[in-house]
Amino acid sequence: MVFLGSNCIMTLNSTTFINGGKYNVCSILSLLCWEYVTIQLAIDFIRYIHCARQTLGTSIMAIHNPSMKIITANLNGIRAATRKGFWPWFLEQQADILCMQELKAHAHQIPEEAKPEGYHHAYHFAEKAGYSGVALYSRKKPDAVHIGLSKVDPTVDWSDMDAEGRFIQVDFGKLSVMSAYFPSGSSSDERQAFKMTFLERFSPFISRLKQQGREIILCGDINIAHNNIDIKNWRGNRKNSGFLPEERAWMDDLLEHQGFVDAFRTLYPEKEQYSWWSNRGKARANNVGWRIDYHIATPETAKRFTHIDVYTEHWFSDHAPVIATLSEYSTIS
Repeated sequence: MVFLGSNCIMTLNSTTFINGGKYNVCSILSLLCWEYVTIQLAIDFIRYIHCARQTLGTSIMAIHNPSMKIITANLNGIRAATRKGFWPWFLEQQADILCMQELKAHAHQIPEEAKPEGYHHAYHFAEKAGYSGVALYSRKKPDAVHIGLSKVDPTVDWSDMDAEGRFIQVDFGKLSVMSAYFPSGSSSDERQAFKMTFLERFSPFISRLKQQGREIILCGDINIAHNNIDIKNWRGNRKNSGFLPEERAWMDDLLEHQGFVDAFRTLYPEKEQYSWWSNRGKARANNVGWRIDYHIATPETAKRFTHIDVYTEHWFSDHAPVIATLSEYSTIS
């Protein structure tokens, strides 16, 4: 009898002796065939995994760990943050989404190192050079990308805000992720008034999205410390932009009446943690900071946040990156 295997031919009699034992030819053939099939299955599986990794990158791990990691970081200049080592650190995080604010650059000024492979990149640049600007990077290609508030909310005049490059929204199914840089009012009364007009328009906009059934994660520099626990020197800042009663009341309304959730404060109701420190004096050394960088979510999505860390081991900016992990969110992973 002739057996054709992989690159070999064996001729067997009806009865064969191997190592002094007596074996039936059919038994030997069955064993050999089973071994051959097992090896081929193993080879095919290895090839499948290799192809999947080539196609999906590290997101193949979502099969076993369907979590999502989303980082928000005010870079205070993407070129400066690049020089300070932000990108090697970022790649170590294996994040699914990165929301950046205050790029202070135009398209031709984005360093090549700041365009990591394996991510889809979206930018909203300010018209003014070296000012503002936001970006959003995601491993998975979004179903839709909206650059500027006018693109996603055309019934309202957002031209003043869009000129400053303050908003990007990307959609994955019914989930919308936003990178936003809210105006600061600290430089003048005019800028504070500008900030308040932004807040007055933004709350109805994001609430309409929620009412339409969209799940939302708003990431970014909101430029408001909500409660006393969110700012070190709260008594001395009650008349300063970022902690004014009207700004805090806006946050109250967004969270208590509009139904959004401050993911960090929900997880850590009594934790004193800041995300921004002034460059003046020894604010950073003495931990005299403000928590003004947020992940704000719709209630159902907010339930998926498992932990949030503020990274302060190395400094890339006057803000610290805020790293959130969500469970069971394979939509994006």
